[in-house]
Amino acid sequence: METVNKPSQPPHRVDTFRWEGQGYQPFVSHRDWLVALMNWEPRFDPAKVGNVERHNRTDEIFVLTRGRGLLFVDSEGDIQAIDMQPGVIYNVTSGTWHGVLGTHDAAWLIVESSDTNDENSDYRQLNEKELDTLREQYPAWLKNL
Repeated sequence: METVNKPSQPPHRVDTFRWEGQGYQPFVSHRDWLVALMNWEPRFDPAKVGNVERHNRTDEIFVLTRGRGLLFVDSEGDIQAIDMQPGVIYNVTSGTWHGVLGTHDAAWLIVESSDTNDENSDYRQLNEKELDTLREQYPAWLKNL
């Protein structure tokens, strides 16, 4: 009779993750993709709006899971503000300048390439004209913060 070694852990399981801290926290990296949770932090405060980033080799997916959020993108000088709805997938395509703002209780699920980093991403400040265009598009909840 042959002896079969049983694994100490079942071959199938469910891992769970929760993030209560501020900012971005990656949790699951599998082959080419990464899943993270991102909670409000001071850089998402409307009073500090202005920073945008772009990822040159990957799309980035945002899903608002809690609170109110605004996703804004800059496509060749054309600023578009999107009042995010919970549970909707927003895919920011590779090379698109973008940023988010939110209420203090805002949280997002993020999916992106596992190799997204500072070497394949760019960062900059919106200029005054871009900021004015963005602020003109703020939804009422954001104007009242």
